[in-house]
Amino acid sequence: MRILITAPYNEKGLQEIEQQFGEVVYRSWKPNGRAWNEEELLGLLAESNAEALITEHDHVTARVIAANSQLQFIGVCRGTPSNVAVSKATEMGIPVFFTPARNAQAVAEMFISNVIMLLRNTIPGINWLKGRQWQEGAHDSYLHFKGNELAGKTIGMVGFGAIGQLIARMVKDYPCQIQFFDPYVTEHHPSYRKLSIEELFATSDIVSVHLPVTAETKGLIGGSLLSKMKKDAIFVNTARASVVQREALLHVLEKNAIRGAILDVFDNEPPDALDYRIIDMPHVIATPHIAGATHEVEDHHVEILNHALAQWYAEGNKSIAELANKEIRSIQVNG
Repeated sequence: MRILITAPYNEKGLQEIEQQFGEVVYRSWKPNGRAWNEEELLGLLAESNAEALITEHDHVTARVIAANSQLQFIGVCRGTPSNVAVSKATEMGIPVFFTPARNAQAVAEMFISNVIMLLRNTIPGINWLKGRQWQEGAHDSYLHFKGNELAGKTIGMVGFGAIGQLIARMVKDYPCQIQFFDPYVTEHHPSYRKLSIEELFATSDIVSVHLPVTAETKGLIGGSLLSKMKKDAIFVNTARASVVQREALLHVLEKNAIRGAILDVFDNEPPDALDYRIIDMPHVIATPHIAGATHEVEDHHVEILNHALAQWYAEGNKSIAELANKEIRSIQVNG
């Protein structure tokens, strides 16, 4: 089988794919500076005579899939295969694999670092220092930038999948109290509290969103929930912007109804004027969708996807969690 790989892939991972499937054509999108668009991907697939595709951000549209019925599988090196027309792949009997939790460590570490920076007033303190405002004999910095410790805070997770549970394990010994809302989690550590979403917003010192975008979650977090938050609470979203009603978030921030927000995702990327009204607020730490952007994440997605492919093809394990279109198990599958 000839595999076209357009995702970043390390040498060890490429060798493993070659050993398992036969031949690799490696055309990472990174030297191009952006993901391959529909036309470019069609060209790459035709030029390489690929029988399978491993992608990351490329535009794997329904048209691309329909024109390549020979594909035995599509591997997506992302936490969700949102750039792939999964329903079209299912229709054509092509399994789609993805790499859940590839960026869990990266997102969890950035959550901790940014929450602490907001609690400790780190960025205003840095700006004050660089502004040459430190006067001899003054204790202004000690008085003005005194913050709070993460220890003792109650952290509420809206969605308690791999990332939320990793954060919980990392912060529980600060110590922090962990509570969560997730109707799909039925088993959990006995020290964690499972709550209704309303109770979670009302009782958490830090509310952190870890939801995928679905029909049920889109716009889930609006004014009725945000208004329940404590005045000194922090709102964190490193998941997906569309699960939060941004006008409602803007309202509570402008009214100083909460202490602040930590945001890595926005309704428009690049942001529009309304996004920038939120981003520019002094009590907001905003980053440009980089919570999951570490060099190590690429190694993680290689390891996860290669293991999934080995399980599916070499071991015959059809119940793997990394299969995106699980309904394909009941139909004739390519390969």
